[in-house]
Amino acid sequence: MTDDYLSRIGNLIRDARKHRGWTQTQLAEVLNTSQSAVNRIEKGHQNLTLEMLARIGEALDSEIVSLGGGPVHLRVVGGRRLSGSIDVKSSKNAGVALLCASLLNKGRTTLRKVARIEEVNRLLEVLNSIGVKTTWLNDAGDLEIVPPAQLDLESMDADAARRTRSIIMFLGPLLHREDAFELPYAGGCDLGTRTVEPHMTALRPFGLEVKATGGQYHALVNRAIAPGKPIVLTERGDTVTENAIMAAARFDGVTVIRNASPNYMVQDLCFYLDLLGVRIDGIGTTTVTVHGKADIDVDVDYAPSEDPIEAMSLLTAAIVTKSEITIRRAPVEFLEIELALLEEMGLDYDRSTEYLAENGRTRLVDLTTRPSKLHAPIDKIHPMPFPGLNIDNLPFFAVIAATATGQTLIHDWVYENRAIYLADLNKLGGRVKLLDPHRVMVEGPTHFSGAEMMCPPALRPAVVALIAMLAAKGTSVLRSIYVINRGYEDLATRLNSLGAQIETFRDI
Repeated sequence: MTDDYLSRIGNLIRDARKHRGWTQTQLAEVLNTSQSAVNRIEKGHQNLTLEMLARIGEALDSEIVSLGGGPVHLRVVGGRRLSGSIDVKSSKNAGVALLCASLLNKGRTTLRKVARIEEVNRLLEVLNSIGVKTTWLNDAGDLEIVPPAQLDLESMDADAARRTRSIIMFLGPLLHREDAFELPYAGGCDLGTRTVEPHMTALRPFGLEVKATGGQYHALVNRAIAPGKPIVLTERGDTVTENAIMAAARFDGVTVIRNASPNYMVQDLCFYLDLLGVRIDGIGTTTVTVHGKADIDVDVDYAPSEDPIEAMSLLTAAIVTKSEITIRRAPVEFLEIELALLEEMGLDYDRSTEYLAENGRTRLVDLTTRPSKLHAPIDKIHPMPFPGLNIDNLPFFAVIAATATGQTLIHDWVYENRAIYLADLNKLGGRVKLLDPHRVMVEGPTHFSGAEMMCPPALRPAVVALIAMLAAKGTSVLRSIYVINRGYEDLATRLNSLGAQIETFRDI
């Protein structure tokens, strides 16, 4: 192997390790080697046998170093205008929450138009391994879920569970089914340390205690403990709120949850629970009151609403390529701050009259964009809990700001290192200055140019890189796109339907 090839392999291994959330020492322990050896491998200073590469790939559970089909890459011919219409698919985050919530129900759950993404696939592998029967009913993504009378938690697919942070949302449903159980540590995007303590604060009033040792969450439930006063969440997080609501859904009594997230996926969860006979007051507010049912056995059919983050992704692609497209079925209730900010920056677009999603609750519109000359906003751009600018939509404003005239300060206060990945736009000709782990200054307008780069290990920054490549002059390559497939279904194919030129390939 050449030094350059070893260096590239080392970078791939380093990124895969960080994506897994491991230190060099942790990887060394699994490989039965030293931390210094792992350090040499990642720096490209260590020759590697095929056997060692296979062991690393197995340890990291990552396509990046897989010897099978190899990682998937994208080749993008940029500088093309997009045109046509596209429908927003159903919400990723609602879909995974509803898969977890199906464990509350003894009856059959049918979910409509579920996004067939890797995050969903991992959860289905976990559910199947513990005895839940899941069946895709058609090509439209309708999914049937039938739980067993008794879950087989000891047979849980630990590898699949570790590859999704959503596994943390098993805590709320399982505490009513099991007196003691274990879950593998949650995985997911490499966005920095996320403590599970807010989840524990939300679930202790239901008698749940969790100790984290040996790569597992060890859960014990004390049935003598029940909520005696309103539960105040220490973090207005989406998954924390969902866990608390799911725990309250099977609690035979009334639970008040304050500082709750009223975000889109939480609302979808509440609408689903309503079909199960769980009355919830205050949906869409920061105080929800859950009238629980100790036993739930109902056959239900529910269609989760459309994904506002995907809608923002498509909107961003239209903006940076200066294209006129129509984005149909955009959940406007969860995009209103983003649209107001874009209007301030000079975006020219039309929106249709509002209509309801298939769940009969969520408000949708069709958005038609026109090529616009944008300018930097007066104030910094930063996220806030709903109804503020969505945390997951913030990265898209980095590439939008790069096409605008002036300087834009973007403050990602939620994650301690996601902003770092936005500096990858510099590899495509951007002028993004990292001020600290939370803040970047973006200078525009940018004339993006094609380049080859590794896919950032965080979902939204990865899509930001892909969108910049759509606007870049020449041909770009984005390597190892598994993280994009975690959150988007056939994104490259769907962008191609609008006139993009994106080719999926693998190394020989």
